[in-house]
Amino acid sequence: MEKTDKLKVVFGDVTLGVGGEGFHYIFSYQTKGLESLVYQGKEWLYRTPKPTFWRATIDNDRGCNFHLQSGMWFGADMFMSCSNIKVFIDDKEIMNVTAPDNNVYTDHETADKVKVIFSYKTITIPSTEIDVTYEVNSNGKLTVTVHYHGKVGLPSLPLFGMRFIMPTKAIAYEYEGLSGETYPDRMAGGVEGRYLIEGLPVTPYLVPQDCNVHMDTKSLVVYRTTTLNNADKDTKKYGLKFTCVEKKFAFSCIPYTAQELENATHQEELPPARRTVVSILGAVRGVGGINSWGAEVEEMYRIDAKKDIEYTFTISNAAWN
Repeated sequence: MEKTDKLKVVFGDVTLGVGGEGFHYIFSYQTKGLESLVYQGKEWLYRTPKPTFWRATIDNDRGCNFHLQSGMWFGADMFMSCSNIKVFIDDKEIMNVTAPDNNVYTDHETADKVKVIFSYKTITIPSTEIDVTYEVNSNGKLTVTVHYHGKVGLPSLPLFGMRFIMPTKAIAYEYEGLSGETYPDRMAGGVEGRYLIEGLPVTPYLVPQDCNVHMDTKSLVVYRTTTLNNADKDTKKYGLKFTCVEKKFAFSCIPYTAQELENATHQEELPPARRTVVSILGAVRGVGGINSWGAEVEEMYRIDAKKDIEYTFTISNAAWN
């Protein structure tokens, strides 16, 4: 049965805390996003999630010079500004959320629903914006809507989505979708089902590159047993679940960011695997490979930067099955 208790809301000087039984979220006006995501005392975030635009260059990207045409998305992936933050409590926009204006609130504020919208601006030329909306309802489920605003004059995107970096390495992940590694132009062999992947496998290409993408996914559960809290002696498996809303998403779950993969020219140059990097994606570029490695990806499998992209997913606590 879903909990129906009201949310507890804490108006901090530079953060907004939203919590209830077994969960707590912290939205930060300094780091410009969701700073903490805790279920049953377990922290799931190592860094504030931000929009992502880049995949580590694959063989065909290099062969057709895609990285030279669209390289500005690499910089956009690393650096972006937050142009606006809006906070809504029970559908009413709240203006006085930071110090000293937040002193008007007590330490026992409550709500039925909280929504926070972060608007990011890219460093591309021309620039465009991405809105990330977090909505928390009374049972603690977190709904995330990501909206890329298309812009004429920008080069084709490698991908688009949200990247979540978790504090420790996952022991496994389980998803409902297509079997194996799939990309928009490599889906014919995928079989729908539910799959458990042990560890965080990374395809051992001679030159590290983007890998382990899974298209048309209904849900993903990431499992961990460790935290960065030395006082936490509990090593039971615990999970975080991502679920699509209407439109299925693509994802990857590996121990490296796109930048870490991009920086390594051989496998031994990759850093030790210590974190979990989950990318929940609303759009993915195909891999091509029409004439071995060198031809441009077919147009239907490219991501047109002048068109809007929007998708929604939920985040919730998950038990080990």
